[in-house]
Amino acid sequence: MSSLSPPPIPMELHAGNRQKLVDSVRRHLSGSNRSLDGFVLLQGGEEKNRYCTDHAELFRQESYFAYLFGVREPDFYGAIDIGSGKSILFIPRLPADYAVWLGEIKPLLHFKETYMVDMVFYVDEIIQVFNEQFKGSGKPLLYLLHGLNTDSSNFSKPASFEGIEKFETDLTTLHRILAECRVIKSSLELQLIQFANDISSEAHIEVMRRVTPGMKEYQMESMFLHHSYMYGGCRHCSYTCICATGDNSAVLHYGHAAAPNDRTFEDGDFALLDMGAEYHFYASDITCSFPVNGKFTSDQSLIYNAVLDAHNSVISAMKPGVNWVDMHKLAERIILESLKKGSILTGDVDDMMVQRLGAVFMPHGLGHFMGIDTHDTGGYPKGVERPKEPGLKSLRTARDLLEGMVITVEPGCYFIKALLIPAMENTTTSKFFNRETVERFRNFGGVRIESDLVVTANGCKNMTNVPRETWEIEAVMAGGPWPPVTTKNNFTK
Repeated sequence: MSSLSPPPIPMELHAGNRQKLVDSVRRHLSGSNRSLDGFVLLQGGEEKNRYCTDHAELFRQESYFAYLFGVREPDFYGAIDIGSGKSILFIPRLPADYAVWLGEIKPLLHFKETYMVDMVFYVDEIIQVFNEQFKGSGKPLLYLLHGLNTDSSNFSKPASFEGIEKFETDLTTLHRILAECRVIKSSLELQLIQFANDISSEAHIEVMRRVTPGMKEYQMESMFLHHSYMYGGCRHCSYTCICATGDNSAVLHYGHAAAPNDRTFEDGDFALLDMGAEYHFYASDITCSFPVNGKFTSDQSLIYNAVLDAHNSVISAMKPGVNWVDMHKLAERIILESLKKGSILTGDVDDMMVQRLGAVFMPHGLGHFMGIDTHDTGGYPKGVERPKEPGLKSLRTARDLLEGMVITVEPGCYFIKALLIPAMENTTTSKFFNRETVERFRNFGGVRIESDLVVTANGCKNMTNVPRETWEIEAVMAGGPWPPVTTKNNFTK
């Protein structure tokens, strides 16, 4: 069961996003002494069939289009008149037999009211509408979305339609401005992200309570998906679920098609579950790590608490103006100090930091922006350079924190043979390893602890609410309530 129910979706959220973009574009154009006449034009996502078949894959809207318009249907276009701020949707003109196979063909007024836009027309009217609405001189100017996603290294797709060559187009202005708009979340966006966190936190706890040795990894995935959809109305996940046990928990992106969460785990194994539900396009991203039998061994506690101390220290240090690279280094240092206390490492921690030893145990970045995508936009705007050192080069942002950013905190400690063995053989780093103790952890796998944080005026707020301390996890897995009366899970300044 669940104490939650899906909240109503406020279309005012997307109207606010559109106004934010219009204000930003106007400031940019005014600062460049350019005319405010023209249209922002985005093309929504297209419904795709599976290869050559007639099997339609489950559609999820393109993220920039979802951000501005909130439209769940495929094959739309959306425009915003920069001068007036008015919004326009262009919908596909559907054939009559759509009503037989796919349901009612809704009138234009339905979409105008549902999505709170100013005007709605059909896609085949797009040329006529732009010509009629344009108030400037010469050809109407269309600002199209084209730019690099610094997480995927893919480029966003600019809108295209038959006859677009009749218009002036600008491919350089919109992307930078719109990507930056998505970095700072509004209060309405935060409400949806919070619900995605609430239902995902609840689903993670449900998995903890029901897991038993002898199960398959995909059964944990199934429990999570069922709970978040059954009680949260979350048809989509934010990303492919990672349900790793044993050695698999040292595979950072386990769960893909070639490693499909299919191992049978045994008593004594440790699990790393990275799963997050998506609600109305907005993401959550939570990782819980725990022993599948519900009891931590001393070795499991050593690694788990090293990561937990890093997680908690970063959250305590976060506030506007703090640099994210510094937070990553803080997490690394705490993990290295813990591994030294546990006799896995030996030597001077400052020296380890100089030699980038932290990247051997945590090769990924500390966290990433999150919102309408799990890895949200704005990590490396113009002027922010990506670090080049091991570990740091994997950071998805190197920015200073700002109030209203949502960012994950996800330190980890893994025993990845592909990194560990070369480091133990390297003449500059081999001195740090206590080989006898390392051998004991060779098949340990790894631990990651991940929460979603919103940066506040004086600190941050943890939007994730799951057991974190070892005693909390053991109590919940034994059937205890969550949260316990004596525990407050949010770190707030």
